Amino acid sequence: MGRLNVTLCGIELENPVIPASGTFGYGYEYADLYDINMLGTFSFKGTTKEPRFGNPTPRIAECYCGMINAVGLQNPGVEKVISEELPKLAKCFNKKVMANVGGFSVDEYVYTAKKIDECEQVGWIEVNISCPNVHGGGIAFGTNPENAALITKAVKAAVKKPVIVKLSPNVTDIVAIAKACEEAGADAISLINTMLGMRIDLRTKKPVIANKMGGFSGPAIFPVALRMVYQVANAVDIPVIGMGGVSSAEDVIEMMLAGATAVQVGAANLIDPCVCKDIIEKLPQVMDKYGINNLNEIIGGVK
Repeated sequence: MGRLNVTLCGIELENPVIPASGTFGYGYEYADLYDINMLGTFSFKGTTKEPRFGNPTPRIAECYCGMINAVGLQNPGVEKVISEELPKLAKCFNKKVMANVGGFSVDEYVYTAKKIDECEQVGWIEVNISCPNVHGGGIAFGTNPENAALITKAVKAAVKKPVIVKLSPNVTDIVAIAKACEEAGADAISLINTMLGMRIDLRTKKPVIANKMGGFSGPAIFPVALRMVYQVANAVDIPVIGMGGVSSAEDVIEMMLAGATAVQVGAANLIDPCVCKDIIEKLPQVMDKYGINNLNEIIGGVK
């Protein structure tokens, strides 16, 4: 293993840098810019059972040190992802990819995860439990330990590939939810998803985005994400993938010191499509600067 290599749920990665779901499309869109095989892997666009147009526009708003989005899981549905998107990816990416799965009922999560599980290209299934439960009053599955465990257990029972549960920060006790997912069989935890934010147009005196509120991401949320990664990594015995405001090699190392085995880069991809390439290339220099010989030595280094 090289000094950047890490192992995630039994699969070795050349480095810990992973573009986050929703910020890297299905991967091939970036392949004209650089060789995406240099990535550890990436998490492709959130996929649901049925095609989704997403939320009404406008659904993106800029803000200081970040952005707000309410895209609403726009995707062509799992059948077309498998028949159209993954074959395109196979032409330019020769590693296992991470599949991000969403749903609005337990049955939808299970259906989509089972379909994705059959794909040879997929190495991990990342389950986004920030989706609203349509049979439970619209409350997101990830807002309480019981519902989070319910989804985790159902998906885990339906698939063979490692299950990574992606947690929302919009909760009172993220540790309790992470532990519930671990006890229900999760192979890893990824966090944090976007925080809840809002912007108002002073001219119209109305919310900037049609959904009024949306997911706040970008450098401004990094300290919150780091804190939650640290808390969860010290509470569970399964790997943690850290994300939230990561935009530099230094941020990656900080996340790993907090306990992350791998690190996802989200909003920064929308600002600079080559940011992950730059982070990977700069990691050895930053490691040398801080006397780090191997990234595995620093995982959870802060207690």
